[in-house]
Amino acid sequence: MRQAAQALLKQIFGYDAFRGRQAEIIEQVAEGGDALVLMPTGGGKSLCFQIPGLLRDGLCVVVSPLIALMEDQVATLDELGVAAAALNSLQSADEQREIAQRVRTGELKMLYLAPERLVQPRMLAFLETLPLALFAIDEAHCVSQWGHDFRPEYLQLGRLAELFPQVPRIALTATADQRTRDEIRQRLHLQHAAEFVASFDRPNIFYRIVPKDQPRKQLLGFLAERKGDAGIVYCLSRKKVEEVAAYLSEQGYPALPYHAGLANELRSYHQKRFLNEEGLIMVATIAFGMGIDKPNVRFVAHLDLPKSLEAYYQETGRAGRDGLPSDAWMAYGLQDMLFLKQMLQNGEGDERHKRIERHKLDAMLALCEETRCRRQALLEYFGEHLAEPCGHCDICIDGVQTWDATESARLALSCIYRSGQRYGVGQQVDILLGKQTDKVQSLGHQHLSVFGQGQQHSEQEWRTIFRQLVARGLADVDLDAYGGLRLTEACRPLLRGEATLQLRREQHQPARSAARGSAARDLVRSDERDLWEALRTLRKQLAQEHSVPPYVIFPDATLLDMLRQQPTSLSQMAQVSGVGARKLERYGEAFLAVLQGSAPVSAARPEDLRHELASLARAGMTPTQMAAQLSLSEKSVYAYLAELISAGHLSLEEALDLPDDVLGEVQDAFLDTDGDLPGVAQVRERLTRKVPDGVLHCVRSALAAELLD
Repeated sequence: MRQAAQALLKQIFGYDAFRGRQAEIIEQVAEGGDALVLMPTGGGKSLCFQIPGLLRDGLCVVVSPLIALMEDQVATLDELGVAAAALNSLQSADEQREIAQRVRTGELKMLYLAPERLVQPRMLAFLETLPLALFAIDEAHCVSQWGHDFRPEYLQLGRLAELFPQVPRIALTATADQRTRDEIRQRLHLQHAAEFVASFDRPNIFYRIVPKDQPRKQLLGFLAERKGDAGIVYCLSRKKVEEVAAYLSEQGYPALPYHAGLANELRSYHQKRFLNEEGLIMVATIAFGMGIDKPNVRFVAHLDLPKSLEAYYQETGRAGRDGLPSDAWMAYGLQDMLFLKQMLQNGEGDERHKRIERHKLDAMLALCEETRCRRQALLEYFGEHLAEPCGHCDICIDGVQTWDATESARLALSCIYRSGQRYGVGQQVDILLGKQTDKVQSLGHQHLSVFGQGQQHSEQEWRTIFRQLVARGLADVDLDAYGGLRLTEACRPLLRGEATLQLRREQHQPARSAARGSAARDLVRSDERDLWEALRTLRKQLAQEHSVPPYVIFPDATLLDMLRQQPTSLSQMAQVSGVGARKLERYGEAFLAVLQGSAPVSAARPEDLRHELASLARAGMTPTQMAAQLSLSEKSVYAYLAELISAGHLSLEEALDLPDDVLGEVQDAFLDTDGDLPGVAQVRERLTRKVPDGVLHCVRSALAAELLD
């Protein structure tokens, strides 16, 4: 069985070897056994049911919670030459009947269904008439009633064990603690299933966590060397998502918002653009993520603290699914914890559930204030031991300085106590620094014995100390006192002089050795850049022709292997990782032509570029965003826009979003002459403000077109 699986892996999927425990899982299911699989995002879960589905007789039924995920997997299988389809609510009755007929005749090998459709009596009765290979239940953690991805329809999937006792079932998820694992087993009737827990380590991800200090500027600093990379920025609130997406767009980064408050059509459109286009940034709440199969997400950034290590792991795991270098970056502060605790207190669930969630939040805070390797701490939480520091996180690279904070911590805790355990960090810092604010004076805090006793630290340093005291559990936030700080039992030994305390010393300027450029650019040497871009351009053109995302043609990892191996024949191309028989037949010659220099470096013709630029301009993209999107210089973008305006294919208003006063001044400068329109150089000298030459060319083209009319 394993030999047959190995042959399919190479022939269809183009890979030489299985990863991790894939081979064991495939053997278990292919031979008729049930399985519960925990495998990190990007670990290759799909192969664990696709290959057994191909090896066994009958139809492989895949339960998936999202239409976008189903469509993506069906498109990927179609490109591989595997007969697959999805039944969903967006299809017409005729389309659904046609798929059902293909299932009856045995033409289809894989059928993707949403859980609510699968459990309908009519669908179950239909499946009972068919030979079935297996049931694959993807995103199985949706069965957990305490998870944020809970789907009530998943609770009914346990009926499959009763209705189809001879059909093997495999449940798969990327993240599940022991409690959720037990819930999956119980609710899906998988008590006797073999359990496979893959390593949770994602060695290609570089982890960095920084204290918040003007977080938007910090985010821009992180993004500065990642222009052109696809990424996700997570925020806690819908309002913040909208604001950050708008801010990034203003700064020249193509960014789209995504949250549950957007209209379904707009949300779906944004998700489709993210999957299909290169270099887009999605700013999102946790509503975005489950089922995102895009393998070349090069970074995940958090502007707010996730509520648990499970959530952090799952969200950061959406970066680098292709195994190539990627980044997980986060900025966090004490306000994040206050916000999450308030959400938890006001949320649903009994006191036991809330206590568990508080422990999870404490573990998340502990990772932020960690003084040892981040990866060791993260894996330890999931019950996995990493013997040596990873050498691939901020702590390993930058190092951590600690200092004896015993006396400073006692002073801070004493201040909390003496001020009545009801005031926030700002007031505590003002007292310690001896500030005579109105609030200090009105409350009489200038008379406290601790007033002015903290001059040895700056305001920022005191805020860092208080944040770490809360993270260590020595102080807590009192939600009934509007976020005031109070002491906990854990601080008693420190106050009595029975314990000492070491705290982190913040490095507000990261060490030079930690400076890292774009993960994608780091992959390719400067002398390979032109050929790399040529391969990407061909991939993009083929993706548009076949109406699939570029990574469905070939992921970055496959293009990189082509670049390294430089195949000169189809037989050599077949040895490239990720090139199976169907893709070799479809695309092998085209990519060989680019590698051998017999195809033009740019597969996109000027007419195509003009057409795409017009579409992007009408969609509201700025010239800077268009340049990043199409891998062009801004000068070229402006030149094309000016041509489109001259030809009447685009209006000036569609091409550029100029303030009225700027537009008026520029138009006046062009028109304030007798005879022909002056050139751009002459007009530039007349303007009182600096306006890019590209803008001047576009305005001149618009005026020239009007004068001709």
